[in-house]
Amino acid sequence: MVTLKEALAMNEVELKNLKAELKKEIEAKKDINAYISLDESGEGVPILVKDNIQVTGWNVSCGSQILQHYIAPYDATVITNMKNNGLAPFGRANMDEFAMGSSTETSFYGKTLNPHNSSCVPGGSSGGSAAAVGAGIAIAALGSDTGGSIRQPAAFCGIVGMKPTYGRVSRYGLSAYGSSLDQIGPMTQNVEDAAILYDIICGYDEKDSTSADVAYEKVSEKLNPDRKLTIAVVDNYVEGADKAIADAYANAIKLLEAQGHTIVHKTLMDAKYDVSAYYITSTAEATTNLARYDGVRYGNRVEGKDLKDMYVRTRSEGFGDEVKRRILLGNFVLSSGYYDAYYVKAQKSRQLIKQEYDKIFAEVDLVLTPVTPSVAFEFGSKKDPLQMYLSDIYTISVNLAGLPAISVPAGEDNGLPIGLQLIAKPYDEQTLFDGAMSLERALQ
Repeated sequence: MVTLKEALAMNEVELKNLKAELKKEIEAKKDINAYISLDESGEGVPILVKDNIQVTGWNVSCGSQILQHYIAPYDATVITNMKNNGLAPFGRANMDEFAMGSSTETSFYGKTLNPHNSSCVPGGSSGGSAAAVGAGIAIAALGSDTGGSIRQPAAFCGIVGMKPTYGRVSRYGLSAYGSSLDQIGPMTQNVEDAAILYDIICGYDEKDSTSADVAYEKVSEKLNPDRKLTIAVVDNYVEGADKAIADAYANAIKLLEAQGHTIVHKTLMDAKYDVSAYYITSTAEATTNLARYDGVRYGNRVEGKDLKDMYVRTRSEGFGDEVKRRILLGNFVLSSGYYDAYYVKAQKSRQLIKQEYDKIFAEVDLVLTPVTPSVAFEFGSKKDPLQMYLSDIYTISVNLAGLPAISVPAGEDNGLPIGLQLIAKPYDEQTLFDGAMSLERALQ
């Protein structure tokens, strides 16, 4: 598969041939179920787009039955930026319904398969994007990351996945799950491609009230894997990880030291507190964001005997079990008598998590952690929703603190990829990509 950098240098005829070849490959590997639909009408380098990002004229359904008849009337800002820079939205990527899941099993369109082992999950919620890039049927893709939904599937599928600083990439046109957590980011074959796609989609957007109006310089033009950085490693994070993950982590630390980086050892609070704060915060925000899907304004409607019955029938039949579970949990933590006990406490914990990172970043340039406690698990192996939630245990704190992070392939275990994650200070994507490129080079 050609890289994004190579594709951007192609002429019109070469791009036409590339799309034709891609289409053949997509058809040959349709069992992976990474693509929901294709659109060959755009001019430019074809980029796969997660099914929760608005593209004019497309049925953007967020992987849900409730939005089957919704047609997007406008382009998300990231799509406008892509079109203005020689890229074209090429198809819709499968995803967990409303980005709620870690395995892409909750999609209305059926599960996506891991390209390295079809009995295993590709991760989620951006599983379709990750599987397509990992299978060589997408040059690059856009995903969205609320608590690890870019980095975890990237790790499971052996690709690079990057979550920008909160506010760095416009959320205008992204169907919201957790409004204070969501970020759109690139999913690519290598670190340089991720930097190129990041440069294209990021920037201030007055249409997005959460967009950060801060100075910005392109990172891809100044990539420097030879920079010597101080990198913190989190020893206590590896204690709960499988041996293969711990071994890959230890190997990466040695390689980074050999590259001339300074390694310092740090600890972070038990990640179980991250999980608790995250799921209270995200479900509370999801409950509010999903209230708009009522059968009145857009999407599917199920008729009832009166207005209330129509609401109940529409939402009962339109949402899947995981979405309903999170709506119930969100309403519970926001309800009278429980708001202070749960939601307010979660926000206090969130502030503590941010302060912990601030303290570490006063001494270091980057933090290195695992992305997941294990490699991709088999379909149906996690019966308890709480078990599934723990697959994001190492990624969640990054979103709670609003930091940028990137997942880089770092080995394999029985043919299944292992990913490691670098985390940087807010708005310091240059250092993040420089460190990631150094790690990628060392691992190769």
